Amino acid sequence: MSRVKRNYTVEFKQKAVELSYARGSVVERYRELDKPSSLLRRWRRESKDLGEISFPGKGNPKLTDEQREIAELKKKLRNAELERGILKKEKAIFS
Repeated sequence: MSRVKRNYTVEFKQKAVELSYARGSVVERYRELDKPSSLLRRWRRESKDLGEISFPGKGNPKLTDEQREIAELKKKLRNAELERGILKKEKAIFS
């Protein structure tokens, strides 16, 4: 028997986190939302650690400005290495 992975909207996650901070204990919020306790705990941690960039949606990684810059530089390096390899092969062919 396989488990079905549920997808929650960004708005739902943000509202759940807000409610969990606004009212009483976290355990009560879990019961109100009818969600596993680990789920809301993880959402709260992500919201606290990442702030506005938490809950980006499918396929959008959670990156800080520095991480985004590093990823961009790695991509440029990879492209430069590919171009260099192609030029080396062309030089060997036409020499």
